[in-house]
Order: sequence, then C-alpha cells, then structure tokens
Amino acid sequence: MNGRLRANLDEQGRRRALIEVGVGYLLILAVLWTPRPWQRYLYWLPVLWIAGTTALSFDNVAALGLRTANLLRSFWIAGVAACLSAITVAVAAHLHTLHAQASVVWFAKSYIGYAIWAFVQQFLMMDFFLPRFLRLSTRPAYAVLTAAGVFALAHLPNPVLTVLTLVWGLVGCWHFLRYRNLYPLALSHAILGITIAVCVPGYVTHNMRVGLGYLRYRQPGIPHRHRADPRNAM
Repeated sequence: MNGRLRANLDEQGRRRALIEVGVGYLLILAVLWTPRPWQRYLYWLPVLWIAGTTALSFDNVAALGLRTANLLRSFWIAGVAACLSAITVAVAAHLHTLHAQASVVWFAKSYIGYAIWAFVQQFLMMDFFLPRFLRLSTRPAYAVLTAAGVFALAHLPNPVLTVLTLVWGLVGCWHFLRYRNLYPLALSHAILGITIAVCVPGYVTHNMRVGLGYLRYRQPGIPHRHRADPRNAM
C-alpha cells in the first residue's frame, strides 16, 4: 500500500512538473514572439506563473542557491568567465569590433540592467526549469541536456546566442548541481553577456535580440528603403 501510494505521489509530482514547465515555457515563448505594445502586457503572465509555481514548491532559500555555502569553492567559474572576457575583448580590440566606451558612468547606465536580467535568467534555469526536469528525467544528465536545450531554443532565431546559450546552459546546470549556489553563475552570465554585447557587432547579434525582436531588428543609420524586407524573400 505504501509503495503504491508513493508511486501515485511520484506520478502526480511528475504530472505537475510537466504542466508547470510546459505552461511556463509556452508563456515565455509567447512573450518573445508577440509584437509590441502587446508584449508589455503579456510579459506579466509568465512572471506571475513562474513566481506562483515557485512559491508553491518553495522549500527554503538555500535550496534556490541563494546561500553562502560553497560560494568560494564555486567562484572559480566567475574567474574563468573573466579570463574569457579579457581574451575576447583583446581580440575584439585587435579586429576593431570593440564598441565599449571607457566610462564607468556609461557602463553602469548601459549594463547594470543587463546584470540584473542575467540573475533573473539564471534563476529561471536553475530554480524553475532544472528542478522540474530532474523530476521528469530518469537521470540528472538528461535533465541538464533538456534544460540547456529549451533555454537555447528560446534564443532562436539568433544563431550566436542560441549556440552560446546551449554551451553555457550545459556548463551552468552542471555547476549548479555540484555546488548549489546561484551567485557565481549569475555573475558569470553577466560577464559573458556583456562581453558579447561590446565585442560582437550589433548587426551580427541584432543587439542581443531574440524571437520577433531579432527578425524586426533594423540596423541604425540605414534608410528604411535600403533595408532588406523579409516579405520580399522568395
């Protein structure tokens, strides 16, 4: 009887996890592929859904990776991110693609918001998607692959961000399962994201846009009549 009850509870838990992650992911995609101004209103649906489902399954702050335990041991990943950033900046400067201003004020105005967004994205992956895929998967490796995959797909059709997000998702999920600390991952994400933004030309990444925003991106300074119109494609 106890075994049957446990099996039923496990099945209910998996069903709940599937519904939570499925609805949450579809709402995120809906926001990414909805034109403005409707996108601004639709934005609150995934926020409320993810916040609500996370609150209902909340155990403690430490389980979310918001803790000091393993902080120093896990901080090596931020050091690796900083080294990769320095190398990329040096290469970009040599290739004349670096477009960052040597101003602390400019940097703060431009990228503090992105640093916060990097933390939010890591929270989404590690505290919303990954735990639910762990419930749905028979092995942690499958959960890591799935979480990284769906996060990468959310960055389509941006080829640069899709590939880099897949790689970072795999590394980040492995790191989180080992150390269970969100802070170094958020910092590393911010470092790498800002590095891409200032080193890769905007016309390549479409200014870091994804979804419909990527397709509707128009390079500044190019008259509209000279821009390629996707509607003219065969």
